Amino acid sequence: MIFGDVITDPTFPPLLSGEKVSKGVDPFTKAVSASMMGCEPGVVFYAEDQDALNAAITLAPENALKESVSVVHALMLSLADSLGALGPPELAVHFVWPCQFKVNAARCGGIRFKASTTEPDTIPDWLVVGLTLPFVRPESIEPGSDPSQTWLYEEGCIELTVPQVIESWSRHSLVWLNSFEDKGYRGIQDHWRAKCDSIGSDVTHPNRGTFVGTDENGSLLLKCDGMTSIHRLIDEMAP
Repeated sequence: MIFGDVITDPTFPPLLSGEKVSKGVDPFTKAVSASMMGCEPGVVFYAEDQDALNAAITLAPENALKESVSVVHALMLSLADSLGALGPPELAVHFVWPCQFKVNAARCGGIRFKASTTEPDTIPDWLVVGLTLPFVRPESIEPGSDPSQTWLYEEGCIELTVPQVIESWSRHSLVWLNSFEDKGYRGIQDHWRAKCDSIGSDVTHPNRGTFVGTDENGSLLLKCDGMTSIHRLIDEMAP
């Protein structure tokens, strides 16, 4: 939040709490380490950096990994709602499978995730979802040198601060996490697909083909030479 010219730490809604990490510490790595040590779910670890949003949330899934991992798409919807509420009216936020963001048609941050297990049918002890969102273009990158990449301030979001977006994201996350808990991926699938503007288009990741949608676990459905293959979301987990 902002009081005058002073940027304060974000505040969090009930059921969530925040923990600021030391300078130079990756919130995602910290959240994974904390989860391995028995950290409670619902803790948002975040960096103090004002040029980029780096945060991670700890979760305790109740279903097998192949079902629970698609919660990452719920948290993508949370960020889209946050930017829709805070950003300028013309700001367009879209998704790239598995979990990258596009702002005004250019790549702008994404999500990574890691669980206590890689076994699809095992219920994870913990699941950590990390969010990265760049605000300021580094001075080392010339404006317009890479049209496929952008930063929030380049897209008219100059009034936004990192704490504001963390705070908003956490509030919207509770809404989408509740929806996911009640209905599973099917409860959010249509919303995620509506934000993914590459459905129906040819893609090269993870293989070449036509991206025709996602299955009931958020995995990619790819059509090539008349055959449809499934590329699992769990295979996109951070090592």
